[in-house]
Amino acid sequence: MKKYLILILLFIPALKAQAQYWQQHAEYYMDFKMDVFDFSFTGEQELEYTNNSPDTITKVYYHLFFNAFRPGSQMDVRSRTIRDPDRRVGSRIFELEEKDYGELNVLSLKQNGRSLEISQRETILLAKLNKPLLPGQKTTLDMRFEGKVPKQIRRSGKMNKEGVHLTMTQWFPKLCEYDSEGWHPNPYIAREFHGVWGNYTVDITIDKKYVVGGTGYLMNADEIGHGYAEKTKSKNKETLTWRFYAPNVHDFAWAADPEYAHDIVTSKTGVDLHFFYKPSVNVDDWKKLQNDSLKLLEYFEQNIGPYPWKQYSIIQGGDGGMEYAMCTMITAERPYPSLLGVTAHEMSHAWHQHLLATNETKHPWMDEGFTEYATSHAVNYVNGVSPKFPNESSYERYYALANSGVEQPQTVHSDRYEFNFAYGASSYSKGSVFMAQLGYIIGEENLKKTIKRYYEDFKFKHPTPNDFKRVAEKVSGVELEWYLNDWTRTTNKIDYALDISDVFPNRVVKIKRKGRIPMPLDVVVSFEDGSSEMYYIPNDLLYLDNSSSNMITNQKLEHPVYKSSLSKIKTLESWNWVTTEYSFMVDGNKKIMKIEVDPSKRLADVNGADNSISFE
Repeated sequence: MKKYLILILLFIPALKAQAQYWQQHAEYYMDFKMDVFDFSFTGEQELEYTNNSPDTITKVYYHLFFNAFRPGSQMDVRSRTIRDPDRRVGSRIFELEEKDYGELNVLSLKQNGRSLEISQRETILLAKLNKPLLPGQKTTLDMRFEGKVPKQIRRSGKMNKEGVHLTMTQWFPKLCEYDSEGWHPNPYIAREFHGVWGNYTVDITIDKKYVVGGTGYLMNADEIGHGYAEKTKSKNKETLTWRFYAPNVHDFAWAADPEYAHDIVTSKTGVDLHFFYKPSVNVDDWKKLQNDSLKLLEYFEQNIGPYPWKQYSIIQGGDGGMEYAMCTMITAERPYPSLLGVTAHEMSHAWHQHLLATNETKHPWMDEGFTEYATSHAVNYVNGVSPKFPNESSYERYYALANSGVEQPQTVHSDRYEFNFAYGASSYSKGSVFMAQLGYIIGEENLKKTIKRYYEDFKFKHPTPNDFKRVAEKVSGVELEWYLNDWTRTTNKIDYALDISDVFPNRVVKIKRKGRIPMPLDVVVSFEDGSSEMYYIPNDLLYLDNSSSNMITNQKLEHPVYKSSLSKIKTLESWNWVTTEYSFMVDGNKKIMKIEVDPSKRLADVNGADNSISFE
């Protein structure tokens, strides 16, 4: 008996360690020198790595992203062989001249002063530690590296199509993330990322004519000038060294150009928004964007949570729009609605990825989908409009995916989708519908509370889909495992149909469930006198009690579609998920003019044609 007791006591700490959340920490110090004549560079990196895991670390991996930009790389092959190539990439890597290849090589790597055995496989480097890193311990990794900036094709590079000289994203040897699932040494195929939280101190030495903007706070403005300070102490130098410090981020990006204009506006909450753009763009649009970006920031802070840093930069660069820590790179030559839209989307990512840092390689629908959902609302806020169906475009693209025959579950790794279209529609639009439809299930006010509590509970962490689901359950008081499972882990669909065969004279409404996903239903009956009533049919998997049921139905009454027209809601018996048919009787004797399932359009029924019936 004592032996078993000892084993149990030994097992309990292991269970506690397993259950306790942890994340690794990286402290980066980098000294980087750029030659702007041939865009080659050298760098030194000191990395203090803290092992907060319960595991002993015997090896480390690094990302070497620039090596993807050369013929024959995995990114090149994938870009040419996927069935619907990204038009930005296609065969452009394969067709590069050697002078435009990307290159990132580690010249030496030491642990606490002793050289490590390293092996490099294209965009991933493996290093075996001389001394294992025990739980709770730190180690220092010193590196020298060199490389060449590729021609701008995807996100990173030199001389993009708008003439920006340097978009320096995914530019340095970056430690791979180690979490409760182990290492994540994903080759760079062009999609998503997962990084270690930490602090960055970065010195960038570059030709003095260049203006630099990006992640972090500039620490030596008096030496730099260029709009950061009135005077500079470095007028006679050929180069300037820009020193940036970025606290509590999981990436570092920057851009540079000798022609950048640089403007700063400050929000009511004290956040400086920096804008870097070339004078050749539509300057009036970029001036207008500055005030609108203040409104975007205001919307996100009010509806998600405070932006915790004191600076965010919107920078002309890259090949479209891409989010980074404390900044974004966007192309500038576009109509103003597109310029505002891409800025809104990337700024939303400051929350949905750079504060709530999901593993977007595995769960791209969380950062991209949540971002698309919030973007629609933020742009409407800036434009001063309140459409009753603000996420309509997300639903339309999801329906195209659901009916395409090429949909894959959202659990597919972001690099493994068979079609770019399927990846994009699933991650962005189906992810956005997940959020909007959650408001239909639990109530809009509950959804707003969920978003804010999710921010409070998981900012500066790596939340998972289950983490978000659990927050929504705690806020609403209902069970949502069925929703997470069916919506994200399968390609099952929602499809209901009304049957009016017995409406007259018996006032019986029959509904058939033709799809595999069971949902709660809002069935609205409209009468000849202009009044309407809702019959709410819960899904039995919600496990509603009276309190949660009343909360949800009260929030339905407040929805803009129903607020002025709906007289009451009657909650019916739950519809269990194994039964495919359900019926109920309409109360009273008023003449029925219309029966409709979910007039708010938030239920993502893939065949809405049989959800509404009108009577003359």
